Amino acid sequence: MDAPVSPLYLLERFDVGVIELDAARHVTAMNDFARRVLPVEEKQPFDRMVLSFHPERSQPKVDFLLAQAAASAECPVSNPPPMTMIINIPERVLLIKVTRTAGADGRTRGYVLVFYDITEVVAAGDALPAAAATGTVTPQRRRLLKVPTSAGQRIVLVDADDIVHLQSEGHYTQVATAEGRRFCNLAISDLEGRLDPEQFMRVHRSHIVNLTRVAQLQRQGSRLVLALHGLAEPVPVSRSSSAEVLRRLGLPAGAVPAMADQG
Repeated sequence: MDAPVSPLYLLERFDVGVIELDAARHVTAMNDFARRVLPVEEKQPFDRMVLSFHPERSQPKVDFLLAQAAASAECPVSNPPPMTMIINIPERVLLIKVTRTAGADGRTRGYVLVFYDITEVVAAGDALPAAAATGTVTPQRRRLLKVPTSAGQRIVLVDADDIVHLQSEGHYTQVATAEGRRFCNLAISDLEGRLDPEQFMRVHRSHIVNLTRVAQLQRQGSRLVLALHGLAEPVPVSRSSSAEVLRRLGLPAGAVPAMADQG
């Protein structure tokens, strides 16, 4: 068994991006790594709103981080936890923290956004297949082996194999394991595209299940529901996904009878 890797060792390996913003959230400076990750050349002039450097789907999350940093001016004890998100330029997993900067008078002078590239820790495979460089295939997202979740002031990396169920909560996702639920600020659609499709299936617009954890199948009226090992509540399956769920589990269509009426 491999010896555990110390957090300090991992931190030393992470690439760090640093972006300075003024009080109006316009970019005033950034380090070389941030320039490589963000589409700086495509987003001239340089001093744009920082949200314009991020994909549209990521902008609400960055805006939320900035709002939390701004709120710390009114609530000095506020210390929001770091958030994670996927940046699509190229596909990376970044751990992001924003802090407010102030002058001697306490007034906001700007913000500093720091991000760590933790892709190597949570993902597997090359960012781009070899053939992608020649344009013969479509670039593939790196598969997640661990899902980053927030727990207070910590980021907890959950092994994909330990995940029982994922449930959408708007732009964010609840990650359920046998030990309980954790908050992940990646959208369920981001996770769907990054988890092993042989193991995980989106059975409903709000639910992804680990197929290896399916314990029972039932019908509630005309709807199929799944009971999962380690999860108390059954998971609904959409009508459009029912046939594929049965196929993936090796069952013929119509194999699951409706539940008898109780009364």
